Amino acid sequence: MLLAATAVVYFYGLGRAPFVGADEPRYAQVAREMAERGDAVTPTLGGHTWFEKPALVYWTASAAYKLFGVAEWTARLGAACAGWLTVFLVGWIAGRVEERAGAGAGWLQLSAGALAATSAGLIVFSRAMNFDIFVTMTVTCALAFFCAAELETGGRARAWLLAGFYAGMGAALLAKGLIGVVIPVGVVGVYYLLRRRWPDAWKSALWGFLLTSAVAALWYAPVIARHGWTFVDEFFIRHHFARYLSNKYHHPQPFWFYLAIIPALALPWSAFLAWGVAHARRWDWRGEDALSKLRFFALAWLLFPLLFFSVSGSKLPGYILPALPGAALLAGERFAGFLRGEGSERALRATGALMLLLAVAGTAYGLKATELSRACIALVAAPAVAASAYVLLTATRRRELCALLVVVVSFLTPVLIVSCAVERVAARESVRDLLRAAEGRGYGASPVLNLHTVERTAQFYAAGRLIYDEARRGEPWKFEGAGEVLEVAQERGGTLLVIVPEEYAAQLLDFAPLETEVIGDNGTVVLVAARLR
Repeated sequence: MLLAATAVVYFYGLGRAPFVGADEPRYAQVAREMAERGDAVTPTLGGHTWFEKPALVYWTASAAYKLFGVAEWTARLGAACAGWLTVFLVGWIAGRVEERAGAGAGWLQLSAGALAATSAGLIVFSRAMNFDIFVTMTVTCALAFFCAAELETGGRARAWLLAGFYAGMGAALLAKGLIGVVIPVGVVGVYYLLRRRWPDAWKSALWGFLLTSAVAALWYAPVIARHGWTFVDEFFIRHHFARYLSNKYHHPQPFWFYLAIIPALALPWSAFLAWGVAHARRWDWRGEDALSKLRFFALAWLLFPLLFFSVSGSKLPGYILPALPGAALLAGERFAGFLRGEGSERALRATGALMLLLAVAGTAYGLKATELSRACIALVAAPAVAASAYVLLTATRRRELCALLVVVVSFLTPVLIVSCAVERVAARESVRDLLRAAEGRGYGASPVLNLHTVERTAQFYAAGRLIYDEARRGEPWKFEGAGEVLEVAQERGGTLLVIVPEEYAAQLLDFAPLETEVIGDNGTVVLVAARLR
C-alpha cells in the first residue's frame, strides 16, 4: 500500500508544470536531440556536443519520448521511477534487518520506507528531470546490496549481493560520473571505521572492479572511442575536478551549508533524524546483530556525503541528495522505536510543530508572492494545519494514528499543490506559454533570440529556432541592445521573437527601425515579435 501511494504521488501530474530553471529544459532537449538522431552515445545541445553529464538520464528520457512522445511528463518519467525505486530499496534493506532482528526492530521496514517516501527532498527531486535523483537511486541500490551482504555470514548469497553492490556502482557511474563510485566506497570506508573493523569484503575488489567497469563501459567506452581527449577534458577535468575543487561554476556556499540542507530535505521528519543521530551514543558499538549493523551503516551513509560535499568549492542542494536514504534509515529506526513505545513523544510533537510552521509559512508566501486564489492556498494548508493540531494534542495517547496522519498529509500536500498551484507558480519561470501564444499568432517558425537575458527554458521550447553563440558551444546568444536585434532582422528578414526582461522591454518597443508586437509576458520576461518596418 505504501509503494502504491508513493507511485500515485510521484507520478501524478508530472506534465502539469512547464520545465523550469536552467537545467531541466537543457537536459530534456539533450535527450530529444539524441532521440531524434537515434544516437545513444553523443549528447548534444543545440547541435553542439554536451559532455557535462553522463548518459543514463538521457537514455531514460529518450526511451520515454519514443514510447509516448515528447512532453514534460515523459521527460520526467525516469526521475519518478528512480524516486520510487529508491523508496523500494530503502524499504527492502530495512525489511531484511527487521526479519533478522525480530521484535526489537518491529515497524522498521514500514517506518523507513514511509519516511523516505514522504521526505521533501525525494518528492521534489522525483518530479523534475535531474541527475541527482538518478545517482541517489543507483547509489542506494549499491549500498543496499552491500548492507544486505553484511547481514550474510558468507557463501554464495553474500557473493551475489556484493555483485549487486559493484553493478550498482557501475550504474551510478552512468548516472552522474565519478561521484557514483566515490560515495559508495566512502560510505563503506566510514562504516568500517566506525565499527573499528578491517574490511572483510576486500577479496571481492578485483572482480568487483571489473564488474563495475563492465557496466560503466556501456557508455564510457564508445564515447571515449568516438571523442577521445575532447570528452575526457570536458567531462572529467572541467565538470568533475574543476567543479569540486573550485568555484568555476559559481555555486559558492559556506562550509556548513549542507548541515542546513539535510534537515530541509528530510522534512517533515527532521526531528526524528536529529533524534536518530543523538541516539547513537546509546548504540552497542561492538554489536554484531543486524540492527546494530544497520545503524552504523546508515550513520556512515549520512556522514560521508555530508563531509565530502562540505569541503567542495561548489555546492548545490541536490548534491547531498544521495545521503537522504541513509538519513531516512536513521530517522526511520527511531520512528519505529516510537511506534513500539520506546522513547519520548517529543520528536512527534516537534514534527507536528514543523508541519504547522510550514503551513503558515506557505500560506504567507502564497498570499504575498503569488497570484494563487485564496481557495487554493486554504486547500493546500488545511490538511497540514488540522493534522499538526491533532498531533500536538494527542501524541502521547494515539501514537499510530498520529504517525499515520503525518504520513498521509505528507503525501496529500504535494498532490494538492500540483492540482491547483504548481502550474500557475511555475509559469513565471518558463516561456512555454508565451511561445505557444506566439505559435497561435502564426509565429511558430520564427527565430527566437534573447535580449539582455538568457532564458534557458527556450532551449527546449524554441528548439531549432533559438539563436546560439557559435563561439560558446551550447550557449544561447545574449544580445545586448536593440541595435543588435536590428542586425539580425536585416540579415534574416521576416519576424523575430525576442525574449526580453520586463524592465528592458521599452528599449525594444520604442526602437523606431523595428515594428514590434507584444505577444505577452509571464511576469518576468516579455515576448515581443519584431520585424523591419
